[in-house]
Amino acid sequence: MTSAVPTSVPVGNEAGGNAPLTMNGPDFPFAYDRFLSHPAGLGQVPATEHGTEIAVIGGGLAGIVTAFELLRMGLRPVVYEADRIGGRLRSEHFPGAPDEVVAEMGAMRFPPSSAAFQHYLDTVGLETEPFPNPLSPAAPSTVVDLKGRSHYATGLDDLPEIYREVARAWDEALEGVEHTRMQQAVRDRDTATQKQIWNRVVERLDDQTFYGFLCQAPGFASSFRLREIFGQVGFGTGGWDTDFPNSILEILRITYTGADDDHRSVVGGVQRLPERLWSLAPDKTVHWAPGTSLETLHPDGPRPAVTALRRTHAQGDPSGNITVTDASGSTRTYRSAVFTAQSWMLLAKIEADEDLLPIDHWSAVERTHYMESAKLFVPVDRAFWRDKDPDTGRDTMSMTLTDRMTRGTYLLEGPDPDGPAAICLSYTWCDDSLKWLPLSAGERLEVMLSSLAKIYPGVDIRSHITGDPVTVSWEDEPYFLGAFKANLPGHYRYQRRLFTHFVQRDLEPRHRGLFLAGDDVSWTAGWAEGAVQTALNAVWGVMNHLGGSTDPANPGPGDEFDALAPVALPEN
Repeated sequence: MTSAVPTSVPVGNEAGGNAPLTMNGPDFPFAYDRFLSHPAGLGQVPATEHGTEIAVIGGGLAGIVTAFELLRMGLRPVVYEADRIGGRLRSEHFPGAPDEVVAEMGAMRFPPSSAAFQHYLDTVGLETEPFPNPLSPAAPSTVVDLKGRSHYATGLDDLPEIYREVARAWDEALEGVEHTRMQQAVRDRDTATQKQIWNRVVERLDDQTFYGFLCQAPGFASSFRLREIFGQVGFGTGGWDTDFPNSILEILRITYTGADDDHRSVVGGVQRLPERLWSLAPDKTVHWAPGTSLETLHPDGPRPAVTALRRTHAQGDPSGNITVTDASGSTRTYRSAVFTAQSWMLLAKIEADEDLLPIDHWSAVERTHYMESAKLFVPVDRAFWRDKDPDTGRDTMSMTLTDRMTRGTYLLEGPDPDGPAAICLSYTWCDDSLKWLPLSAGERLEVMLSSLAKIYPGVDIRSHITGDPVTVSWEDEPYFLGAFKANLPGHYRYQRRLFTHFVQRDLEPRHRGLFLAGDDVSWTAGWAEGAVQTALNAVWGVMNHLGGSTDPANPGPGDEFDALAPVALPEN
């Protein structure tokens, strides 16, 4: 893993066999990447349904993927978006800087195991490059600064022995849940073994926190110091102590599927992905004339924010219709709708009819637990951190992990080594994020510069800053209310209800026709792959609802649901 405390558990192609890891599993090990790449396509609806309007609420990645694939089936997606295309794929460009120098305010690093996400990057012709995580090859050097002591490193061997002890303890903890065997099963597309291992883990650990798991692991059980270092430095992208209260199942999903390994960034900004899908005319479609795109179907842009959702039952149609009211006052009724915004919006910002979902699904929505997150970026004149200190021969500044207010600092180079670049001065979560919430961008900048000055006392970072800082606190964004979902112990049952909602055969007819998708509906919240996978589930759901089907040669997620369904824990 590309980490400050890397695990020795085999990754990449080293675990026996050349197949790569994917994020297809372990809860629902459906091969989304193969489904997408099959020449038969994702399915079809009856010709009588061609041109049928389907509401797609939310213009983030899940919404745009949903709308793009519904368009290809010959349906007419009507996209509602309260702010701008992209959702939490939000890329800010700095005035005067090259297009490649961006501040990724939301998602910014993507593992190769995000195979379905990569399919759409390839579709629109976007390139990726290595992301400079701590101690990764893309980071020239790393500084770990804890309790006032800094350690400079270009590799794990440069850090004190206690860090390697932490790494060994984490390896041992993972092997207690059959980590190597599970990763091999993921590589081999061995769904039976994945489910065998994972079902046991879910039943055993659903009520366990991440921290509780560490406390019971042999290598960590007797040492608070090892647990503390692990929390502050982490196993991949930085400190993980903000996740300590969350379910250990959330963490194991990441490690099993390589979600925190070998990250890459999207050249020019990841927001380009949904923007390009918006304007791209699919090369294979039905019903629509060549050149038809989501953009041409929305000549005035997406519909505005949704203010109300309700059921309006048509006479003789017990499944009902979905009626959408938006901020312009317009009201439209649809045969089906896909809701891709964060689920809390149904509680806080949208007047939602209770008949939209069964009551136990409403319970799951209410109990969704979101992580807070804050970032602050500044543009700089050049990658000055590569300058060498004449006394030590070290880089002037490094990728930095610390227990100070900034926590994680990332150095982002532009295409010209002597040209404009950017620094993510701070990336924090949960309590660390809330510390920044009352502060303006300028106030945040001053605190961050003061904190970093204690780590780099001879470096004048301010002199290299060329523009205003840009910042975000996702918990303060009115159409998000948080960064991403992270289940607490005991939340597995709630997550299962939300994820499996796209298979509606067992729902009462009055609850059918509305489909949930998006990051917080997925098992892998916080990763763009989850948004794509749930979008594909919803596309299958709409197709099935309208009487369509997949090609027998390329069954979809609903067709294989019974064989792959997430384990159901007892409800009593």
